[in-house]
Amino acid sequence: MAVQVRKTSEVFAGGMDRDVLSPVGRETLHHRVYAQLRNSLINGMFDAGDVLRITDLADRLQTSTMPVREALGRLVSEQALESLPNRSVRVPLITRERLDDLARARILIEGQIVALALPNLVASDFAALKQINVDCDTAFERHRKDIGHATSVLNQRFHFHIYHAARSQVLIPIVESLWLQSGAIIRKAAHIHDEQGGLMATNHHWALIDALERRDIEGAMQSLSDDISRSFDLIRNRLDAEPDAAAEEASHG
Repeated sequence: MAVQVRKTSEVFAGGMDRDVLSPVGRETLHHRVYAQLRNSLINGMFDAGDVLRITDLADRLQTSTMPVREALGRLVSEQALESLPNRSVRVPLITRERLDDLARARILIEGQIVALALPNLVASDFAALKQINVDCDTAFERHRKDIGHATSVLNQRFHFHIYHAARSQVLIPIVESLWLQSGAIIRKAAHIHDEQGGLMATNHHWALIDALERRDIEGAMQSLSDDISRSFDLIRNRLDAEPDAAAEEASHG
């Protein structure tokens, strides 16, 4: 049974910043529409269960429906979205099976890419990673919560700065696909973290930097695993604590 953490809503109805999707021009229109929607999904700008309607998105992007329809079709084929009977699509619901599967895949593959990247990281990389972390900590301290788009972009920048150092044209697209499918999960985890408090969201990032600087492969892989697991565990615990409420919400999806 699919367990939806929140009630299904249409795009832009769940608190999403309408400025996330900006108008696009005519040049390479189809690619730019796809890229904007893809980046919004990767950065967790949509909730699980959000319904994305072609006409709504076309209006917001100030374009025709054709490039939007094509982009959504590509994202469905990449498992970032799922088709509905009424020809609309939605961000997949959060189920325990999907949660566990994505967590396993991310820990396995991203752990290996960190190990490959480590020998190639130099002092300037560590300086850049530390600055990203400082910027993220500053954003959290200023707002006392996850501020959505800004911190999501910083989180992605941090991870992929490391991953690109692996210089793997094969693994990077695989990791991007996993992030594309994980966006709504990370978004929900951030909301739960805001409610509960606890360790700074960058705590594991700092531990990862420390391990990388010491050239400690096992320590780096463990810190990365802890970072990924933190978000997924927050949702697992919520599902375990509120199974009846979650199941009731899913039945209305």
